[in-house]
Amino acid sequence: MTVPADHYAVMGNPIAHSKSPLIHTLFAEQTGQSLRYETILVEQTEFPEAVTRFFAECGSGLNITLPFKEEAWALANRLTNRAKLAGAVNTLWKDKNGMLWGDTTDGIGLVRDLVHNHQKTITGSRVLVLGAGGAVRGLLEPLLAENPEEVVIANRTVSRAQNLVDIFKTHGVISACGYLDIEGSFDIVINGTSSSLHGVIPPIPSSVINPNTVVYDMMYGDQDTIFMEWAKREGAQRVVDGLGMLVEQAAESFYIWRRVRPETEDVTKEIRHYLL
Repeated sequence: MTVPADHYAVMGNPIAHSKSPLIHTLFAEQTGQSLRYETILVEQTEFPEAVTRFFAECGSGLNITLPFKEEAWALANRLTNRAKLAGAVNTLWKDKNGMLWGDTTDGIGLVRDLVHNHQKTITGSRVLVLGAGGAVRGLLEPLLAENPEEVVIANRTVSRAQNLVDIFKTHGVISACGYLDIEGSFDIVINGTSSSLHGVIPPIPSSVINPNTVVYDMMYGDQDTIFMEWAKREGAQRVVDGLGMLVEQAAESFYIWRRVRPETEDVTKEIRHYLL
């Protein structure tokens, strides 16, 4: 008798573009795990019902993408510490007691991509983070856990950046400013805005970049983003997009569910080839 493969999925709206099924299928093949992974399109008002139905039908775990990450955070019975701080959840599962757990793996995915795949030490570094939305909030706890010298959050609306400082100020040296008030150069510059999707560049001074600066855009595509192009023109020698973050956050979810950590390098290369 064949045992049904464990069932996983990613929920969102829209969702057809998601690379998660391919990534997790490659992880399963690599690690010898038996599972199936699909996309589930959820209507805007039906997220709680969709999650309940998925687990009632013996689903093993869910990834959550836009626009439901904050709703997933509120729906979970238990949250990891990093999820509590992030205010959003992208990974759900149930424990043996039927409790629905939520975690966020995006931030740790970016940190692992920087540290392990691009050999950039965050400890002792001066880090500039652009933007103050959900993506940045999810990044800050794992980033500060690496003990950077300081993290500066720059945003068009300074009060939003200051709100994040107030949440994370006990976790490390962190401050807020407007784009035009950024001072000095940085070891790491992370674009956590969606500006690259809209073909614009945050109005920041070029002095934030020196030849040794690592510039990281959370966005990715089949070619350099406009922010990456700008950074290269300004002299940055190491410019990275967010594809590695995508694969690393998926690997963290896979580990949470399966207790097996897949290797990410070949999977990232395959996804990159898929994009091209």
